[in-house]
Amino acid sequence: MYLGFVVTPQILVADDDEAICDTVEDALHLAGYATLRARNGQEALDQIRKHRPGLAILDVNMPKFSGFDVVNKLNALNIATPIIFLTARHSREDVVSGLKIGADDYIKKPFGIEELLLRVSAVLRRVSPEENSTLECGPISLNSSKHEVLCAERNIKLSPTEFKLLEYFMENQNRVLTKQQVLDAVWGIDFESNTSVVETFVSYLRRKLAPEIEKMLLTERGIGFKLVTPK
Repeated sequence: MYLGFVVTPQILVADDDEAICDTVEDALHLAGYATLRARNGQEALDQIRKHRPGLAILDVNMPKFSGFDVVNKLNALNIATPIIFLTARHSREDVVSGLKIGADDYIKKPFGIEELLLRVSAVLRRVSPEENSTLECGPISLNSSKHEVLCAERNIKLSPTEFKLLEYFMENQNRVLTKQQVLDAVWGIDFESNTSVVETFVSYLRRKLAPEIEKMLLTERGIGFKLVTPK
């Protein structure tokens, strides 16, 4: 619950490489963050369920089960922990898969400490609660402090990435947003121009917010998307 003061979030670092964990944790400690550590996917899931950290930095290839498995299990449990994948698996298919299941960022090994800290800060800013943080567009209301979306008074469950995408559209009502603008604002990493990740997540929003959003969230062919305020 947001109490009006700043709390430094605890960050989970999950990797079976102890040297990587040491390096990342040392950097986070110097930046003022408290940390938890996990050496495999099962430990990562257990730590998140028990401590609810403000962010989890996960390797993909871990014993017990993978970082992708961890996120899928969190989604099934409706635990919306912000996720950064930090991994040597960085094919286009891996990056798209990680973001589709709800990761907030995807960093490739080898990595720079300064870049990692900047991305950690960026993700935490995006998910930090703020006062007076309710957005409205017709029958849809979004409260970022509570991570709550209502549509025609129905409580709608969204993944962290779906929530960020809807929030970005609602912050820019009646504006045409290019696909690249959406990628930069919501995912914050480089994609090839032919990636379908935006279209995939727009389809998720349309399905979850149907039927109200059908005439509101428009595809501007060859350009991007627009969320229109109903008259």
